[in-house]
Amino acid sequence: MVFTWLQAAILLFFLGGILFAAGPLIGSLLLAPKAKGGALGETYECGVPTHGRSWVKFGINYYFYALIFLAFEVDILYLFPVAAAYASPQGLGTTIRLLVFLAVLAAAIVYFMRKGVFTWPRKIHIAPRP
Repeated sequence: MVFTWLQAAILLFFLGGILFAAGPLIGSLLLAPKAKGGALGETYECGVPTHGRSWVKFGINYYFYALIFLAFEVDILYLFPVAAAYASPQGLGTTIRLLVFLAVLAAAIVYFMRKGVFTWPRKIHIAPRP
């Protein structure tokens, strides 16, 4: 088997990538201060003393809003490649396709509004455990 310059370059870049990834990990193990005790044993230690318990109840509506935001954010993100692909006008067909996409997004928002997803309840009733 003949070892070519291309194979040497691939091997060199592969080893460089491994060193690039492992270098900071090994450097932090060798150079980072080794502190023990204090607030390091607390849950979610961030340098600020904790107040109260770490298990706090909050409503599931926060998750619904986050998921809906994420879904629409991803859909809107699809508009950037469309704007880049159709930067120069190419006829009425492109505009109609874009308007159909926006109409589907608008229909989804109307559907969620009619289902009551965007209404925020005053108090969430959690059934007691038996």
